[in-house]
Amino acid sequence: MSWIVLVLSGVLEAVWATALGRTEGFSRVTPTVVFLVAIVASMLGLAYAMRSLPVGTAYAVWVGIGAALTAGYAMWSGDEPVSAVRIFLLLGIIGCVIGLKLTH
Repeated sequence: MSWIVLVLSGVLEAVWATALGRTEGFSRVTPTVVFLVAIVASMLGLAYAMRSLPVGTAYAVWVGIGAALTAGYAMWSGDEPVSAVRIFLLLGIIGCVIGLKLTH
């Protein structure tokens, strides 16, 4: 159960990071509310997962999922450039996350 919560929390990290970029300094209400809800839920999920997973593993997985999804979404939406190297490197992050799960 902790791994499922951790993965969902990583997804929520990507949500709050993307929403933060759209708040325009917290001057836009909707992205600010999305940011606040997502960051609280993401942190609560990370804290729950850390009750049974090592801190280093949980944090690395959480950050890896969040970073890869945030960058992937930015490329998909056209906010960041797409290249084969960038995609390869993001897949490497996901591969490392899978490796941490398999070696746990």
